[in-house]
Amino acid sequence: MKNCIIASTSTIHGSGYLEYLLNTLSDFYKNISEIIFIPYARPSGISHDEYTEIAAKAFSKIDKKIIGLHTFENPVEAIQNAQALFTGGGNTFLLVDQLYRNELIPVLQDRIKNGTPYLGTSAGSNICGLSMKTTNDMPIIYPPSFNTLGVVPFNINPHYLDPDPNSTHKGETRETRIKEFHKFNTIPVVGLREGSWLEVKENEILLKGNLTARIFEQHKSPYEIDPNSSLAQLN
Repeated sequence: MKNCIIASTSTIHGSGYLEYLLNTLSDFYKNISEIIFIPYARPSGISHDEYTEIAAKAFSKIDKKIIGLHTFENPVEAIQNAQALFTGGGNTFLLVDQLYRNELIPVLQDRIKNGTPYLGTSAGSNICGLSMKTTNDMPIIYPPSFNTLGVVPFNINPHYLDPDPNSTHKGETRETRIKEFHKFNTIPVVGLREGSWLEVKENEILLKGNLTARIFEQHKSPYEIDPNSSLAQLN
Protein backbone atom coordinates (compact mmCIF):
# COMPACT_ATOMS: atom_id res chain seq x y z
CA MET A 1 0.00 0.00 0.00
CA LYS A 2 1.59 3.25 -1.14
CA ASN A 3 1.91 5.89 1.58
CA CYS A 4 3.52 9.06 0.25
CA ILE A 5 3.67 12.82 0.53
CA ILE A 6 4.84 14.42 -2.71
CA ALA A 7 5.49 18.11 -2.05
CA SER A 8 6.26 20.92 -4.46
CA THR A 9 8.91 22.41 -2.18
CA SER A 10 10.69 22.09 1.14
CA THR A 11 10.49 25.80 1.92
CA ILE A 12 7.81 28.39 1.27
CA HIS A 13 8.29 32.14 1.46
CA GLY A 14 8.72 33.38 5.03
CA SER A 15 9.17 29.94 6.59
CA GLY A 16 11.98 27.60 7.52
CA TYR A 17 12.94 24.27 6.00
CA LEU A 18 9.85 21.98 5.97
CA GLU A 19 8.18 24.25 8.51
CA TYR A 20 4.88 24.49 6.63
CA LEU A 21 4.66 20.66 6.50
CA LEU A 22 5.80 19.75 10.02
CA ASN A 23 2.33 19.19 11.49
CA THR A 24 1.44 16.96 8.55
CA LEU A 25 4.76 15.12 8.79
CA SER A 26 4.36 14.57 12.52
CA ASP A 27 1.20 12.61 11.80
CA PHE A 28 2.60 10.99 8.65
CA TYR A 29 5.63 9.61 10.52
CA LYS A 30 3.83 9.11 13.85
CA ASN A 31 4.91 5.46 14.25
CA ILE A 32 8.42 6.08 12.92
CA SER A 33 11.53 6.95 14.93
CA GLU A 34 14.20 6.94 12.19
CA ILE A 35 14.09 8.16 8.59
CA ILE A 36 16.63 7.47 5.85
CA PHE A 37 17.36 10.71 3.99
CA ILE A 38 18.50 10.61 0.35
CA PRO A 39 20.67 13.73 -0.12
CA TYR A 40 21.89 13.03 -3.66
CA ALA A 41 20.25 16.10 -5.28
CA ARG A 42 22.66 18.43 -3.39
CA PRO A 43 20.96 21.86 -3.75
CA SER A 44 23.48 24.61 -4.55
CA GLY A 45 26.14 21.90 -4.67
CA ILE A 46 26.33 21.47 -0.89
CA SER A 47 27.81 18.27 0.52
CA HIS A 48 25.75 15.25 1.50
CA ASP A 49 26.69 15.86 5.15
CA GLU A 50 25.60 19.51 5.02
CA TYR A 51 22.30 18.61 3.41
CA THR A 52 21.61 15.84 5.89
CA GLU A 53 22.26 18.26 8.74
CA ILE A 54 19.62 20.65 7.38
CA ALA A 55 17.07 17.85 7.19
CA ALA A 56 18.01 16.51 10.62
CA LYS A 57 17.52 19.93 12.22
CA ALA A 58 13.99 20.20 10.80
CA PHE A 59 12.97 16.70 11.82
CA SER A 60 14.34 17.12 15.32
CA LYS A 61 11.40 19.50 15.89
CA ILE A 62 9.05 16.51 15.63
CA ASP A 63 11.43 14.14 17.43
CA LYS A 64 12.49 12.13 14.39
CA LYS A 65 16.03 10.97 13.68
CA ILE A 66 17.48 11.48 10.19
CA ILE A 67 20.31 9.33 8.81
CA GLY A 68 21.89 10.17 5.47
CA LEU A 69 21.88 7.34 2.94
CA HIS A 70 25.42 8.29 1.91
CA THR A 71 26.73 7.12 5.30
CA PHE A 72 25.86 3.47 4.59
CA GLU A 73 28.34 1.15 2.94
CA ASN A 74 25.49 -0.66 1.19
CA PRO A 75 22.74 1.83 0.17
CA VAL A 76 20.48 -0.87 -1.29
CA GLU A 77 20.48 -2.73 2.01
CA ALA A 78 19.87 0.55 3.88
CA ILE A 79 16.75 1.23 1.81
CA GLN A 80 15.56 -2.36 2.26
CA ASN A 81 15.79 -1.97 6.05
CA ALA A 82 14.51 1.62 6.32
CA GLN A 83 11.54 2.44 8.54
CA ALA A 84 10.76 5.45 6.33
CA LEU A 85 12.27 7.52 3.52
CA PHE A 86 12.76 11.17 2.55
CA THR A 87 14.29 12.45 -0.68
CA GLY A 88 15.12 16.14 -0.67
CA GLY A 89 15.19 18.67 -3.49
CA GLY A 90 18.03 20.02 -5.57
CA ASN A 91 19.05 18.97 -9.05
CA THR A 92 16.89 16.20 -10.49
CA PHE A 93 19.47 15.16 -13.10
CA LEU A 94 22.04 14.56 -10.38
CA LEU A 95 19.55 12.79 -8.12
CA VAL A 96 18.38 10.40 -10.85
CA ASP A 97 21.95 9.74 -11.95
CA GLN A 98 22.95 8.71 -8.44
CA LEU A 99 19.86 6.57 -7.94
CA TYR A 100 20.67 4.60 -11.08
CA ARG A 101 24.39 4.30 -10.37
CA ASN A 102 23.67 3.00 -6.87
CA GLU A 103 21.03 0.59 -8.27
CA LEU A 104 18.34 2.11 -6.06
CA ILE A 105 15.43 2.54 -8.47
CA PRO A 106 14.05 -1.04 -8.12
CA VAL A 107 14.41 -1.18 -4.34
CA LEU A 108 12.76 2.23 -3.90
CA GLN A 109 9.88 1.17 -6.13
CA ASP A 110 9.45 -2.02 -4.13
CA ARG A 111 9.56 -0.35 -0.70
CA ILE A 112 7.16 2.43 -1.71
CA LYS A 113 4.77 -0.04 -3.36
CA ASN A 114 4.72 -2.05 -0.14
CA GLY A 115 3.89 0.87 2.13
CA THR A 116 7.16 2.32 3.43
CA PRO A 117 6.34 5.98 4.20
CA TYR A 118 7.97 8.20 1.57
CA LEU A 119 8.34 11.99 1.52
CA GLY A 120 9.63 13.78 -1.54
CA THR A 121 10.18 17.50 -2.00
CA SER A 122 11.02 19.22 -5.31
CA ALA A 123 13.50 16.86 -7.05
CA GLY A 124 12.42 14.16 -4.59
CA SER A 125 8.89 14.69 -5.92
CA ASN A 126 9.96 14.79 -9.56
CA ILE A 127 11.18 11.21 -9.27
CA CYS A 128 7.71 10.06 -8.18
CA GLY A 129 6.39 10.65 -11.70
CA LEU A 130 6.78 8.38 -14.69
CA SER A 131 9.77 10.37 -15.91
CA MET A 132 11.86 13.38 -14.92
CA LYS A 133 11.27 15.12 -18.27
CA THR A 134 9.20 17.93 -16.74
CA THR A 135 11.82 19.06 -14.22
CA ASN A 136 12.86 22.71 -14.12
CA ASP A 137 16.53 21.85 -13.49
CA MET A 138 19.64 22.31 -15.60
CA PRO A 139 21.09 19.09 -17.09
CA ILE A 140 24.39 19.26 -15.18
CA ILE A 141 24.93 15.51 -15.58
CA TYR A 142 23.50 12.86 -17.91
CA PRO A 143 21.68 10.07 -16.03
CA PRO A 144 21.43 6.58 -17.55
CA SER A 145 17.68 7.09 -18.05
CA PHE A 146 15.02 9.76 -17.61
CA ASN A 147 12.54 7.15 -16.36
CA THR A 148 11.80 7.44 -12.66
CA LEU A 149 9.81 5.66 -9.93
CA GLY A 150 6.28 5.80 -11.34
CA VAL A 151 4.68 6.17 -7.92
CA VAL A 152 1.93 8.21 -9.60
CA PRO A 153 0.61 7.72 -13.17
CA PHE A 154 1.68 11.16 -14.39
CA ASN A 155 4.57 13.61 -14.31
CA ILE A 156 5.04 16.43 -11.83
CA ASN A 157 6.24 19.98 -12.32
CA PRO A 158 7.16 21.25 -8.84
CA HIS A 159 7.42 24.98 -8.12
CA TYR A 160 4.85 25.63 -10.83
CA LEU A 161 4.70 29.35 -11.67
CA ASP A 162 1.87 31.16 -13.40
CA PRO A 163 2.70 33.74 -16.09
CA ASP A 164 3.08 37.24 -14.63
CA PRO A 165 1.37 39.76 -16.94
CA ASN A 166 3.41 42.59 -15.38
CA SER A 167 6.78 40.90 -15.85
CA THR A 168 9.29 42.21 -18.38
CA HIS A 169 10.66 38.70 -18.81
CA LYS A 170 9.87 37.44 -22.32
CA GLY A 171 11.26 33.91 -22.03
CA GLU A 172 9.21 30.74 -22.01
CA THR A 173 6.67 30.19 -19.24
CA ARG A 174 6.22 26.87 -17.43
CA GLU A 175 3.03 26.34 -19.40
CA THR A 176 4.94 26.82 -22.65
CA ARG A 177 7.55 24.28 -21.60
CA ILE A 178 4.92 21.71 -20.69
CA LYS A 179 3.16 22.25 -24.02
CA GLU A 180 6.50 21.51 -25.69
CA PHE A 181 6.71 18.29 -23.69
CA HIS A 182 3.26 17.29 -24.92
CA LYS A 183 4.30 17.61 -28.55
CA PHE A 184 6.29 14.41 -28.04
CA ASN A 185 4.82 12.78 -24.92
CA THR A 186 1.34 11.69 -23.84
CA ILE A 187 1.97 11.64 -20.07
CA PRO A 188 -0.23 14.09 -18.08
CA VAL A 189 1.59 16.72 -16.03
CA VAL A 190 0.54 18.18 -12.67
CA GLY A 191 1.78 21.71 -11.98
CA LEU A 192 2.25 21.88 -8.19
CA ARG A 193 2.37 25.40 -6.79
CA GLU A 194 4.50 26.30 -3.78
CA GLY A 195 3.00 25.05 -0.54
CA SER A 196 0.99 22.29 -2.24
CA TRP A 197 1.51 18.55 -1.99
CA LEU A 198 0.00 15.27 -3.09
CA GLU A 199 -1.12 12.71 -0.55
CA VAL A 200 -0.89 9.18 -1.91
CA LYS A 201 -2.68 6.36 -0.11
CA GLU A 202 -2.57 3.18 -2.20
CA ASN A 203 -4.47 4.12 -5.39
CA GLU A 204 -5.94 7.39 -4.07
CA ILE A 205 -4.09 10.61 -4.86
CA LEU A 206 -5.36 13.85 -3.29
CA LEU A 207 -4.19 17.43 -3.76
CA LYS A 208 -3.40 19.05 -0.40
CA GLY A 209 -2.64 22.60 0.70
CA ASN A 210 -4.56 25.80 0.08
CA LEU A 211 -3.93 26.29 -3.64
CA THR A 212 -5.27 24.78 -6.83
CA ALA A 213 -3.03 22.73 -9.12
CA ARG A 214 -2.80 23.14 -12.89
CA ILE A 215 -3.35 20.00 -14.94
CA PHE A 216 -1.95 19.47 -18.42
CA GLU A 217 -3.10 16.68 -20.71
CA GLN A 218 -2.09 16.20 -24.31
CA HIS A 219 -4.56 17.72 -26.82
CA LYS A 220 -6.55 19.40 -24.01
CA SER A 221 -6.63 22.92 -22.60
CA PRO A 222 -4.94 23.20 -19.18
CA TYR A 223 -7.35 23.27 -16.26
CA GLU A 224 -7.35 23.81 -12.49
CA ILE A 225 -8.33 21.40 -9.73
CA ASP A 226 -9.20 22.37 -6.16
CA PRO A 227 -7.57 21.19 -2.93
CA ASN A 228 -8.77 17.75 -1.81
CA SER A 229 -9.52 16.79 -5.42
CA SER A 230 -8.47 13.34 -6.61
CA LEU A 231 -5.88 12.89 -9.35
CA ALA A 232 -6.04 9.10 -9.49
CA GLN A 233 -7.86 9.25 -12.82
CA LEU A 234 -4.86 10.79 -14.62
CA ASN A 235 -3.17 8.06 -16.64
